[in-house]
Amino acid sequence: MTLIYQSTRDDKNQVSASQAILQGLAADGGLFTPLEMPKVDLDFDRLKKASYQEVAKLVLSAFLEDFTSEELDYCITNAYDDKFDTRAIAPIVKLDNHYNLELFHGSTIAFKDMALSILPYLLTTSAKKQGVDNKIVILTATSGDTGKAAMAGFEDVPGTEIIVFYPKNGVSKIQELQMTTQKGANTHVIAIDGNFDDAQTEVKRMFNDADLRARLLEQHIQLSSANSMNIGRLVPQIVYYVYAYAQLVKTGDIAKGQAINVTVPTGNFGNILAAYYAREIGVPIAKLICASNENKVLTDFFQTGTYDKKRDFKVTSSPSMDILVSSNLERLIFHLVGNDAAKTKELMETLVSKGEYQLDQVDQSILNLFEAGYASEVDTEEEIQKVYQENNYIEDPHTAVASAVYRAYREHSNDDTPTVVASTASPYKFPRVAVKAVTGEDLGDDFSAVDQLHQLSGVIVPKAVRDLQMTPVRHKTVVATDDMQKAVENYLGV
Repeated sequence: MTLIYQSTRDDKNQVSASQAILQGLAADGGLFTPLEMPKVDLDFDRLKKASYQEVAKLVLSAFLEDFTSEELDYCITNAYDDKFDTRAIAPIVKLDNHYNLELFHGSTIAFKDMALSILPYLLTTSAKKQGVDNKIVILTATSGDTGKAAMAGFEDVPGTEIIVFYPKNGVSKIQELQMTTQKGANTHVIAIDGNFDDAQTEVKRMFNDADLRARLLEQHIQLSSANSMNIGRLVPQIVYYVYAYAQLVKTGDIAKGQAINVTVPTGNFGNILAAYYAREIGVPIAKLICASNENKVLTDFFQTGTYDKKRDFKVTSSPSMDILVSSNLERLIFHLVGNDAAKTKELMETLVSKGEYQLDQVDQSILNLFEAGYASEVDTEEEIQKVYQENNYIEDPHTAVASAVYRAYREHSNDDTPTVVASTASPYKFPRVAVKAVTGEDLGDDFSAVDQLHQLSGVIVPKAVRDLQMTPVRHKTVVATDDMQKAVENYLGV
C-alpha cells in the first residue's frame, strides 16, 4: 500500500509524504491528511525494550513511506540527541491518579520540541528528494511555544529562513524572551497587535495568496509551515503516544493490550489528533479527553456538534491554548464526514463566512472516542495547588488544565481506566503562575518566581531559562495585523 496524503478540501490534490511536508499547507487552503492509516507492527513485548529513537523509526517508516531507511536514520539521530536532558526523551511520571507524559525535556522546554527537533531534517530531506533548490521560508504563527521551538530547530539551517509572528500581549514573559533573544542569521520574530487567531488567519491567507506565491518563486523562494498544519509536525507527535504505552507495559503499570485514556490540553488540536492517529494504528486508547481553558470552543463543539468561534477571546494563564480557530480540527472533521473533501471545504468556508458550522451526518464511532471539558482560571490555579499537595510535583498551567479536566471527568464518569496526561510544558515557562498557585503570592517578576519555583520543586532550572535574563534582545519589531505581509516582503526583498 502506498500512503497517500490528500488535501482536506480537494480530492484531486494528492501527494506523497515528502511533497506534503515540503508544501506545509495545501495551495487550496486544506491540510494534507492520510486517507488510510498505515499498518504498523506494534509488538509491545518488543517495543517496551526499545529506545525512543527506535520507536520513532518504526512509526515514521510507516507514515513517511517515500523516505529511505537511511534518510530516516539521519533525521532521527540528529533530532533526538543531547538537545534533550534525559535519554528517555519523553519520561513518564506516576502521580496519584494519572501518569504525566513529560514532553518538555527538549531545548525550549515545551512539547513542540518533540516534533520541531526533527522537522528541519524532514523538510530539507524532502526538498532534496523533490529536486527543489529554492530557499524555503518557514512562515509560522505561534501562541507561545511553536515559534521558539521552530526557530531553535531552523537556526542557521542552510537554504532556509524562518519568520515567526506572535501576539504581543498574549504570551508569558519567559515565552516572549525565548523568542526575542533567538540567535541565527535566518531567524525573524515579529510581534503583532492582535491575538493568535489573527496571526494564524493572516499566515494562512499568505499561503493561499497566488500573487505572493508567484512573486516569491520569481526570487526562487517558497513558503512552508512549522505549525501542526504541516504533516511533518504532526506525524512525529504520534511517536510519543506509542512510546508512552510501551513504557507503561515495561513498568508493569498496565498489561499488554489493556486500554488507557489520554488527556490532552488542547488549543490547535494537533496534539490530541496525534493521539487519535496513534489509536488508529493500534495503541489501545479507550477515550481521548480534550481539555480546554476558558476559550472553550472545542468543549462546546464536542458537546453540541456546533463549532462557533463567535465569542470573546480570553487571555488566560495557559496562553498556548488561547485559540478560537483550531486548525487541526479540520483533519478530524474530514474523517468524521467520511474523508469527503467537498463537504469539509464547505464547512470550513461556512466557518469563515458565518463564524460557525454545524455537523449533521458524521461517523459517530469516531466522535464517541472523544470526551471534552474545560478548566476555568480558578480551576487551573487550584489544580496546580492540589497536584503539589498530593504529589510534591508542580505542573505548568497547560498541564494543569488537562489534569483538572481529567479529575472532573473521573469524578462524574467513575472511569478508572489508567490515564496518561500530556504534560506539554515545564512550569519554568510560567513561573509566576505556578508559584502563585502554590504559595498564593504573585512575585510580580518572572525571574524572582524562577528562583522560588526552584526552591519549591527542587527541580533544576533548565538551561533554556537560566541564561535568559542576561541574553540580549535581538528582535524588536511590532506590526499591525494588516501589515504582516508587508513585513514578510521586506524581510525577503520581494
